[in-house]
Amino acid sequence: MKLVVIGAGLAGLRACEAARRAGHHGPLVLLGEETHLPYDRPPLSKEFLAAEGADAGDPLLRPAEMIYDELDIDVRTGIRAVGLDAIEKTVAVESGYPPQVDHISYDELVIATGAAARTLPGAEDLTGVLALRTLDDAHAVRGGLEAGANIIVVGAGFIGSEVASAARKRGLPVTIVEALDAPLVRSLGGEVGALCSRLHLENGADLRLGVGVAALTPLVGSVPDDAGRRPVGTVELSDGSSLAADLVVVGVGAAPSTAWLRGSGVKLHDRDGGIVCDGTMGVLHEDGSRLEHVWAAGDVAHWDNPLFDRTMRLEHWTSAAEQGATAARNALTTPDQWKQYTTVPYFWSDWYDTRLQFVGVPQADEILVQHRTDNKGGTVVLYREEDRLVGTLTIGRPDLVMKYRRLIAQKASWFDGVQFGAAAS
Repeated sequence: MKLVVIGAGLAGLRACEAARRAGHHGPLVLLGEETHLPYDRPPLSKEFLAAEGADAGDPLLRPAEMIYDELDIDVRTGIRAVGLDAIEKTVAVESGYPPQVDHISYDELVIATGAAARTLPGAEDLTGVLALRTLDDAHAVRGGLEAGANIIVVGAGFIGSEVASAARKRGLPVTIVEALDAPLVRSLGGEVGALCSRLHLENGADLRLGVGVAALTPLVGSVPDDAGRRPVGTVELSDGSSLAADLVVVGVGAAPSTAWLRGSGVKLHDRDGGIVCDGTMGVLHEDGSRLEHVWAAGDVAHWDNPLFDRTMRLEHWTSAAEQGATAARNALTTPDQWKQYTTVPYFWSDWYDTRLQFVGVPQADEILVQHRTDNKGGTVVLYREEDRLVGTLTIGRPDLVMKYRRLIAQKASWFDGVQFGAAAS
């Protein structure tokens, strides 16, 4: 049996590792659009930006010798998927310049193409305007930090806030532009947004709330490069003000990388274009039936999580790793052995010297903030849905987050969650 995995990130590599652990000795092909071996994304906006010089090695997930020799994975980098024929069981791929198209056959296919960072209008005509999604992006952002760039961060979500934190740790001024009234207010609630605003302000960031980017303009007097692009010079805001900048980092979210699947029969989600899966990570056809021999995992996948009785798409490290393994194991077994994937979502983010961790889901009928009473700092935010504790955010309380994760997995009542929090404070 030939297992092909598209996407050489965390979910794709975990799929390959799980296949070998499950006893698969057949061909195992891993296709990656980037030229790098699989690397870890969370450090790109955390430790990688904070490190200097020789201390900033690329965060590879596994050494090359383990990937090629121990796991015996046929890794092909610099290859982009451009089409899927689920009837003939082939993937059309493109590589080289000028691009050459080839077709790769499979017996079982795992799609883990992830998501691509959203950009700002006009950014394509400028240098110095970067997202932070790939290793190359991270090298470019770190280079700007090391050069002492005048930095504007667009978006006060997790990526933007981590970039701002790295800049402030180096003693650099940084301005954060956020269109909403507070950071993360849409996803985690107003109470959390206020706490996050305070973190930025206490650490010396210039936080501009309720204002968007109206335009990006080039540096006055600059000369276009060979591609016709000029260096960024100014960020014009929607309130009429302008900010000088020689580095703009855009953190305004990401969209699933699925354009290549249109017309293939794969069911794509109406809201964001992600791949619609069943609870086993099996991909669905546009008619709602199961698309045989095709699976999905990671940022690209919507699936039914029975623990919360809802469909989810997560852009979290933990779920990407777990889904990749689940998809590969199910691909190599018969339907009577397929396992449902269920999880309590978990993610973390480092802002300045504070760790934020979230477990569960933030959709809630009530949000309760509990502060420590021993004057040592730390905050817990609880999320209630009906009579159940469904989510918890901890700020500076890493000792508690996994205990809350267990409570949520056990479907603990709201009363139990509040009481536990009161005792822990």
